[in-house]
Amino acid sequence: MMSRFYIIYLTSFLHRLQVLSLNRNSFSGPIPYNISYCSNLIFMNFGSNGLVGQIPSEFGSLSKLQRIVLQVNNLTGEIPPSLGNLSSLEVLAAFQNNLVGSIPTSLGQLKNLTFLSLGSNNLSGTIPPSIYNLSALGFFSLDISVNALSGSIPSSLGNLTKLYNLFLQENNLEGVIPSSLGNCQLLILLDLSNNKLSGAIPQQVIGLPSLSKLLNLSRNHFTGSLPMEVGKLKSLGVLDVSNNMLSGELPSSLGSCESLEVLHLQDNFFKGSYTWVNRSIPSSMIGLKALEELDLSRNNLSGEIPKFLGGFVFLKKLDLSFNEFWGAVPTGGVALKNASAISITGNTKLCGGIADLQLPKCKSQKGGSSRSSKLIIPLVLSGLALLVIVMVMSYFFLCSSRRKRKEIPLSTLANNFLQVSYATLLRATDEFSSANLIGAGSFGSVYKGILDDNDKHQLVAVKVFNLLRHGASKSFMAECKALRNIKHRNLVEIITVCSSVDFHGNDFKALVYKYMDRGSLEEWLHPPTEIDEVREGPKSLNLDQRLEIAIDVACALDYLHNHCETPIVHCDLKPSNVLLDNEITGHVSDFGLARFLSQEAGINVSNNHTSSIGIKGTVGYAAPEYGMGSEVSTNGDVYSFGILLLEIFARKRPTNDVFNGDLNLHTFVKMALPERVTDIADSTLFEGGNNKRRVEKIVLCLNSIFRIGIECSAESPTERLKNISDAAFELHSIRDVLLR
Repeated sequence: MMSRFYIIYLTSFLHRLQVLSLNRNSFSGPIPYNISYCSNLIFMNFGSNGLVGQIPSEFGSLSKLQRIVLQVNNLTGEIPPSLGNLSSLEVLAAFQNNLVGSIPTSLGQLKNLTFLSLGSNNLSGTIPPSIYNLSALGFFSLDISVNALSGSIPSSLGNLTKLYNLFLQENNLEGVIPSSLGNCQLLILLDLSNNKLSGAIPQQVIGLPSLSKLLNLSRNHFTGSLPMEVGKLKSLGVLDVSNNMLSGELPSSLGSCESLEVLHLQDNFFKGSYTWVNRSIPSSMIGLKALEELDLSRNNLSGEIPKFLGGFVFLKKLDLSFNEFWGAVPTGGVALKNASAISITGNTKLCGGIADLQLPKCKSQKGGSSRSSKLIIPLVLSGLALLVIVMVMSYFFLCSSRRKRKEIPLSTLANNFLQVSYATLLRATDEFSSANLIGAGSFGSVYKGILDDNDKHQLVAVKVFNLLRHGASKSFMAECKALRNIKHRNLVEIITVCSSVDFHGNDFKALVYKYMDRGSLEEWLHPPTEIDEVREGPKSLNLDQRLEIAIDVACALDYLHNHCETPIVHCDLKPSNVLLDNEITGHVSDFGLARFLSQEAGINVSNNHTSSIGIKGTVGYAAPEYGMGSEVSTNGDVYSFGILLLEIFARKRPTNDVFNGDLNLHTFVKMALPERVTDIADSTLFEGGNNKRRVEKIVLCLNSIFRIGIECSAESPTERLKNISDAAFELHSIRDVLLR
């Protein structure tokens, strides 16, 4: 092992030295400044040591240098701009140090540079546009990943047409992917993951046929669909677009990516190929025979798990969790025969599969298809006829009976939910103690409780219906029906139900939800009393948190309106029905007034369980046309969302005493835009905004947010935003601006 002093000795006397390679030792201390005496040095490698201090600016005088390797050390300080003088430099590798500052624009002068690696440092600032001058970057790489770089990706990167590998992951890059990257026709690896990029994925990039190793766009804010051009990636090994906001059907062209070994699509809003009621995995994916990992979890996929997955002999990991798959789980293939290799959590309608999955057995179907059809059709018709007769007889019986009216059996509406007993809920809530009361509404009360399940204690919220109130039974049945077939990260999660009798023989009905630690949005916007605030601490949501909650609610409504098998209108959107978990994530709750619509907007197909008479919802939030007898529609939810959006950022209820006559929350905000937004917005949103540019950005964002609220809450339905997805998209864009 050489000492630091011996290095100084070498650099002081070996003027003819051309190659200095000291990598993979345990050298410490700074790089000697007098290394510049080695005027004939061509190759310098100090990699994988313990060197500290700065990169000597004297390196810029070594005019013959072709390679500098300083990687995997503890070097600090900024990259010397003098390195731009090294016209012969071909390789500059300084990744995995502690370098700070910006990337010098002078590096754009290195016309012969074929490899630039500055990843895993603490570099900041933007990517200099001058980097497009590095036209020789080719067979090797451009790596500036794992830093703190901000701004957008320069479109000039598309000039690096000889580039093979581009690493930009784990920075703070924003904006869109420049379509000019499609000019890099030799690119085999592209990693843009873990940034703040947004917009649609360009067709020119997703369809680069040269990509063969990796295309990683995960953990960004991309929206829109996965372009059909993805089918051009016939040689690609790894594709990862997970943790974005991509939606739409999975393109059938995915099946053309025959070399894919890893495919990660999780945490998006993909809904698969649409075939009647199924939004399933497209059958074309049978062509992905080389797959070793497939992750489709946390999307909006449904239908049966394709049997062709059982024929993927190389598949070692399969994650289908938190979708709406149903039916039999195939048993072929390595992954499907190994319980530790497959995850199907959150798909409550699956059956069969290997024994280790512990799923219920599938109902067997015997006989040929033609024979089954001949038997099934008469049975179905007979069953329907019998059901009609029973319902008619029940109606007359119930009308003539003096006993309390009974509802349709719960099993017909909520047979997907595990039921618990009255005694269990009594014990869970300490006999519905007032100390556990956390809320009360039109049809009942909500209690905090602890549900015991196989020695596991789960914190829950128990909604007990007051069946003496007119409409409470209908509300219970409507909520069961609405929650039976929906699942979304921004909807409250139902755990179980109870339809029983209490210890006095009275009907008892309750719904059990996952407990939301931070209460309702109502409590945060309008704390009940000053005493409560002193006892529990001040409740205040900053601008970023409120915007995230608004996006959560918009995404939930978008799912209900546009991505359910049968569109659902919530009908009672307001702050008290938006619950917050420990991460301040919004969850829409209370589906007691929800309506099901046919595919033709505005047609109510659930009249047997809901009424269209009177106002649907809560005064101040319900759409004006509802008060005039109009049928429910998604337009009504758009109106309620607009009012909610205005309330979140103005912190004024629509029923505030200041609103009377022609003045309401909508007109109050509309008259103030755009000049007087600071007068109507909640003043706490400007706290900490001492920087003038920050205040200007807040005002700009609030103007845009209030404009969306105004457009959604227009009095006439024809003047409102047509689709809640438009509001969600615009709010996402505002968030990107705010973060930027």
